[in-house]
Amino acid sequence: MVTALRRLLYLVTIGFAMALASCSESPDEAELERNTFNIGWSIYAGWMPWPYADQAGIVDKWEEKYGIEINFVQVNDYVESVNQFTAGQLDGVTVANMDALTIPAAGGKDTSAIIVGDYSNGNDGILLKGSDSMAALKGKQVNLVELSVSHYLLARALESADLKMVDVNTVNTSDADIASAFTSPDVTAAVAWNPQLATMKATPGASLVFSSADIPGEIVDLLVVDTGLLKANPKLGQALAGIWYETMALITQDTQEGQAARAAMAKLAGTDTETFEGQLETTYLYADPAAAVAATSNEAMIETMTRVRDFSFSQGLFGQGANSAEAIGMEFPGGKTLGNESNITLRFDATYMQMAADGEL
Repeated sequence: MVTALRRLLYLVTIGFAMALASCSESPDEAELERNTFNIGWSIYAGWMPWPYADQAGIVDKWEEKYGIEINFVQVNDYVESVNQFTAGQLDGVTVANMDALTIPAAGGKDTSAIIVGDYSNGNDGILLKGSDSMAALKGKQVNLVELSVSHYLLARALESADLKMVDVNTVNTSDADIASAFTSPDVTAAVAWNPQLATMKATPGASLVFSSADIPGEIVDLLVVDTGLLKANPKLGQALAGIWYETMALITQDTQEGQAARAAMAKLAGTDTETFEGQLETTYLYADPAAAVAATSNEAMIETMTRVRDFSFSQGLFGQGANSAEAIGMEFPGGKTLGNESNITLRFDATYMQMAADGEL
């Protein structure tokens, strides 16, 4: 009943946001011009470079270059961070591709993904107690963050085992609570991402039966910002790209400096260096901006987002006003689009990654 109520409240919120967006005039660029911005983040291996850059003074350098102030705000509950961005309380947020589509974009908020930072290559997984077979999931309750990439991963896993979503019962559990929930004998199956996944894997009798490594490139981690705000303040995009790629160049080094940076990120993530290094091994980082541009511009990105979109619509995540999977429009580099071209609210914008690749920041 609680899960059903949460789903209902979510859909009502999305519907209200879409209605509000349709009847409100967008502010012009002059109204959006400013020098201070708030970017939300939550703990995940692929997003820890942002708070590390803030701690290490890299953010200060790029703030000074562009004459702006960027506040990186930690939000302990991941979904709450995305909700805050959708509500306009944050100017940008770290988010997975599916959640960018189903929360801000589905809510009518024009959203631009300006940093394609990594894809999960084992950082998300499904754990099962007492069995190492996907087939054993049939009929079980599965704890996960509903309406998130964990839900998508579960659907893809069930598909691989010739099962359907109706073959399991999902139990909505926040990412802040899922590790402790899995210690209960009553919880025998769960979907989670790191660092929680790493903790849960150590539970006696637990087996990893499916992970994002089985679907590489489908769970993509992004930094998204408000499109109107970005258009009025391109210096924000430039600074964020500068911060990201300078940090990438440091943390990927096999040097004392690189090791120290990774150790600092581990501390920020609340874990030890060895555990964090293990999480990085299952995170495919786009450290090279040219590689990030290529991945964003590749047809495979459109194929992935088509699959994500179709799943999201099938689960009712576009709200009651959406009568097809085409309801929400997406834009990709080169002017390619997917879905409703008159309602584009998610944009994969390679502009600033390309500037980094060209040395123009």
